[in-house]
Amino acid sequence: MSLGAVEEESRQIRLPADVDWHMLDKSRFFFLGAALFSGVSAALYPAVVLKTRQQVNVAQIPCSRMAFLMFKQEGPRSFYRGFGTSLMGTIPARALYMAALEVTKSNIGKASVRVGFSETSSATIANAAAGLSASMAAQLVWTPVDVVSQRLMVQGNFPNRGFSSLPTTNYSNGLDAFRKIMSADGIRGLYRGFGISTLTYAPSSAVWWGSYSVSYRLIWDGISCYKCKWKNDTKNCEDGKILEPNPLCMVGVQGVSAALASGFSALITMPLDTIKTRLQVLEGDRNGGGGRPTVAQTVRDLVKEGGFSACYRGLGPRWASMSMSAATMVTTYELLKRLSTKHQVNQI
Repeated sequence: MSLGAVEEESRQIRLPADVDWHMLDKSRFFFLGAALFSGVSAALYPAVVLKTRQQVNVAQIPCSRMAFLMFKQEGPRSFYRGFGTSLMGTIPARALYMAALEVTKSNIGKASVRVGFSETSSATIANAAAGLSASMAAQLVWTPVDVVSQRLMVQGNFPNRGFSSLPTTNYSNGLDAFRKIMSADGIRGLYRGFGISTLTYAPSSAVWWGSYSVSYRLIWDGISCYKCKWKNDTKNCEDGKILEPNPLCMVGVQGVSAALASGFSALITMPLDTIKTRLQVLEGDRNGGGGRPTVAQTVRDLVKEGGFSACYRGLGPRWASMSMSAATMVTTYELLKRLSTKHQVNQI
């Protein structure tokens, strides 16, 4: 089905109105955003730790086995190693991401309508451009946070059970890790993997937001068609009066659309994410040279360990965490925008 057809069919359903940047109470938006997304990060953090451990481990360990060993040998706190550091960095990074996302989406959406694109096409273009710019802006904060928090995540990685892990210095906390990385590598150490991080997340974010926009309208279109047939009310369908979406229906459509967009994005970017994670965690190449690791060396090590499939270690936890994170993030984000409007009583 073409985008034009989707737009035509979408008239059968009253889609929830979007909340633009100029409609938001900015102080409420950022304050509530920090609180809501901190809770989301806490709920999904264990999956990120599992994914990171699998990516840097030399031996291939199933996700369930990894989780069992972590719980047995290191206790439940091991699933939250580096969380404090991650949370402290995520708040400003998320604020920067949201600001860039909303400003870009609002401006690009209006501009694309003015040059003649349909409303549906404009929404897709605006969402893709907003995702790209937001991810690029946020990487300025996220990359150093990733480097420090991931170093903490992989400590205690079963050295005495035959699952030899890549070497890292021992860190007592995030501040200690920050000092040691700065001492060893300077500011470049904190931004290790910045290029490949941007290459991984910026296009992924653009594809995700564009796919989400299309999926969202397609699902609403399917609901509309189903309601028309179920109620046998063709006249109302043609007049655009068939469905007034309730809040539960809205949350369901947002969650499913986000999960669908995440699956494809995770599969495409997984090898780059694995390489990025290893670059940020390694302190030197594994052949004993002690120099700064390179992308080429990291890829050779991965292929040597398990062929091309080694690049997909941690795909299960990453797919799950991305899908759950996206579904939760989008529903939370849409709720956040409606709670933060200057005339919120008319938006909820």
